Amino acid sequence: MANEKENLFSQGERERLAAHAPLAVRMRPETLDGFVGQEHFAGEGKLLRRMVEAGNITSLIFHGPPGTGKTTLARIVAGAIQAKFHYLSAPAASVKDVREIIAGAKDRLITGGAKTLLFIDEIHRFNRAQQDVLLDDVENGIITLIGATTENPYFSINSPLISRSTVFAFESLSKDDILAVLNRALTDSEKGLGAMKIDTDPKALEFLAEICDGDARRALTALEVAVLSQAKGKSAGAQAPRLRDPVCTDLHTASPTAKHSLTVPPNKRKAIKLTLEIAKESVQRKAIQYDGTGDTHYDLASALQKSMRGSDPDATVYWLARMIVGGEDLRFIARRIAVCAAEDVGNADPMATILAASAVQIAEFVGFPEAQLPLAQAAIYIACAPKSNACANAVWDACSVVRSGRTIPVPAHLRDSHYAGAKKRGHGLNYEYPHKSPIGYIEQDYLGVQLEKPYYKPKNVGREKRVAEYLQQLKNQVKQDQRKTESDS
Repeated sequence: MANEKENLFSQGERERLAAHAPLAVRMRPETLDGFVGQEHFAGEGKLLRRMVEAGNITSLIFHGPPGTGKTTLARIVAGAIQAKFHYLSAPAASVKDVREIIAGAKDRLITGGAKTLLFIDEIHRFNRAQQDVLLDDVENGIITLIGATTENPYFSINSPLISRSTVFAFESLSKDDILAVLNRALTDSEKGLGAMKIDTDPKALEFLAEICDGDARRALTALEVAVLSQAKGKSAGAQAPRLRDPVCTDLHTASPTAKHSLTVPPNKRKAIKLTLEIAKESVQRKAIQYDGTGDTHYDLASALQKSMRGSDPDATVYWLARMIVGGEDLRFIARRIAVCAAEDVGNADPMATILAASAVQIAEFVGFPEAQLPLAQAAIYIACAPKSNACANAVWDACSVVRSGRTIPVPAHLRDSHYAGAKKRGHGLNYEYPHKSPIGYIEQDYLGVQLEKPYYKPKNVGREKRVAEYLQQLKNQVKQDQRKTESDS
């Protein structure tokens, strides 16, 4: 295994390897006090910190966006509980790798050695069989598992493994958190860039903290590119300080007071300019996080529909763009728009449903990229239309009644009478044809029972307001006709 081979390296060899590590790796904190972000569970007095301070760690699942500290925190936990740390990347690992680590963990426990912490990155990439291999040894305490994933674990990780673990949701780092990480890297002369003379424009750091979207790794990478691209005559490796690399170090035995040497570039006295323009050049375009099936898929669809429902056209078109650029299936987007038109606008503006249906047809006909135009038109129209869910509530309530088993027999006068013998059975008798009335309405029983409350309750918005007024006018006309009949008699 890789970890066993790493222990064969001398401390000096590990330091020489670490000198070539990227800034984002070198700046990983080694204690909870140096960890930035996730205060809701890693801050003072919070659950994970209490677990670490007590030395009692259950198996854990870390899930959240990239660059938020999942791997770093796993290493901190391993060091704090003095556990043998093993790292596996799920896409590259096999069941054999897992079993070898478990066998080593058992041997260490038998001989009174250290605990074993197995960190599996992208654990959602393990299939069900691979995840099942972990169950018994996690439950029996042979290993402490920390699984990291960018997906919703309740979708992507087996329920038995979830039930044996404590789940922590990581959040994107705040702008202030990213600024703290960047400033630490600029001032740390041992692991960061502090030994270099850097003239930093605060606007450049503000930009990096903002544009990197809560991803500390991305921010540190951009900072390193910005600085080293101006450090003439030295490679990135030569610029980097030599230090104890957590990837290559046995955390159980390494000395935290080890001395580190620093290779300083000969042009250190000449200040490197970190300007806003250089910062902009150094940021790589972020890949759109979208898998089309998992958590992001459903989250963005939900955000799109809720923005249309909430009458925010700007948010609507942004979430639509996220889905389009992320490669979402055209028909899935079109379905969400069409459903929103019927559910959230309904009869307040029937044109929304018509426009959505047209957009679906046009989008499927022309395909991407042009399909984004009718989809955007329909989505923005829905966002700007008056809202009513009266139609949706009506059908949901009626379906609920039917599913409960309370069925109503069709009244005889409403039954089909277009066949021989129907009238002998009483079908269609006493049915009154509404068009015989000048107003096209005759009051009669269409259910056979009295409802406790109406299913359809039109709202006082948009065209539905006129619908409500029209229905009331019909009832008023019937009452007026009844009074006239009574007075004539």
